Parts: sequence; structure tokens; C-alpha cells
Amino acid sequence: MIGIIFYILGAIALFILTGLKIVKEYERGVRFTFGKFTGMMSPGLRLVIPIIQSWQRVDIRVKVADVPDQESITKDNITVGINAVIYYKVIDAKKAIIEVEKFNYAISQLAQTTMRNIIGEVELDELLSKRDEVSEKIRVIVDKETDPWGIKVNSVELKDITLAQEMKRVIGKQAEAEREKRAVIIKAEGEVIAANNMAKAAKTLASAPGALHLRTLQTLNDLSSDQSNTVVLGVPLEILRAFEGSKKK
Repeated sequence: MIGIIFYILGAIALFILTGLKIVKEYERGVRFTFGKFTGMMSPGLRLVIPIIQSWQRVDIRVKVADVPDQESITKDNITVGINAVIYYKVIDAKKAIIEVEKFNYAISQLAQTTMRNIIGEVELDELLSKRDEVSEKIRVIVDKETDPWGIKVNSVELKDITLAQEMKRVIGKQAEAEREKRAVIIKAEGEVIAANNMAKAAKTLASAPGALHLRTLQTLNDLSSDQSNTVVLGVPLEILRAFEGSKKK
């Protein structure tokens, strides 16, 4: 009789021990009784009655989901290969288990679809120059769609944008043409400034008697320091005009 009691007590103890579960600090437990949700399990030592009850762990730490390479077509009909990474966190473990099956996979698929849709709404130049804005658009949409699943999307980052070799060459030519355009514009602006300064100098020399003669002497002085065998002598217009005046007399 005593042996039977020991067997019964041992079976009860084993039954209780098999129902003890440890929920870690970064986890939450979702308890079901006869398949029906009956409560959340916070961190610590918790009891789950075998056979009658079951439970599932949910990690509430920030998770990283890699969005695989996707071929998308931009608004200006250019094919690009793009991949991304999404950071999210479970804020309601109950919804994450009950409302969606395998929320990790569901988020990855949703992010892929959303990324292709957003890329199709922007042109290539906008995609390359405003990557942060495009990422934010994807994040807002994915975050809104995953709210019923109890998930908060923290950020979406576009990792790499791949273009075909032909398109890379076209972009390189475009950049080179832009640089040449800026160089021509800067050179033309410099010539305009130089012409204006020369016009002002000529006006000043013409308005001051003897100024041109002094400028000629200064030029000759500069030539004297040159070791070249060729010397160019400039004759001021005032001298020629003086000869012209003497002829008329």
C-alpha cells in the first residue's frame, strides 16, 4: 500500500515538473488551454499543465529580417536590383501568434512586395539621391500593415542598388557631360568678367591724358627683364593722332 502511494506521489511530482517552464526576460509566453487563449506568461518560472495546456515562446527583442535581392522597374522604366534589411520588434505577443502564421516569414514577404511597389513609383535619379526617403516610405507602409500583427517596424534600410553595365556606362557619360557643361559655363562667365574688367580699364586709360603712354612704358620695362631676343614695341594711339593732327595743319 505504501509503495502504491509513493508511485502516485512520484507520478504527481513528475507531472508537475514536466509542466514547469522558464520564461526568459526577453521572452513572453502565450498560454492556451484546450486550444483557447487563456493568458500571457511573463518572465520567470511558470506552470503549464501538461495535456490540458500548451504554450508558445515569443522573442520580443529587435529582430533583423533580410529582404532578398529583388528586380524592380523604376518609374522611368529602368530595371534595378535592390535588397534591403528591416528591423522590427514584437510589441504584442498575443497578436503575433494568433493573428498571423510565422510572422517572420510574413514580414519578409510583405517587405519584398512593398519595396517593389515603392521602387515602381520613383525615378532612378530619385532612388539614388533620396534613398533615405524611399526607405522611410517602405517603413511606413510595412509598419501600418503589421500593426494588426502586434509588430512595430523600427526602420528599413536599402543596402545595395545594382544597375546593368550598360546603364552604368550611360550614367557615367551623363555625369561627364554635366561636368563639361559646368566647365564651359564657368569659362564663359570668366570671359565675361574679364571683358568687363578690360572695358573698365580701357575707359580709365582713355579718360586720363598720358595714362596710355605710362602703360606703354611699364610694358617696355617688363619686356626689358625678359631674356628673349624679340622685343615688341607698342606705339600709343596718342602719338599716331598727333602725327595725324600735324598733317591736317
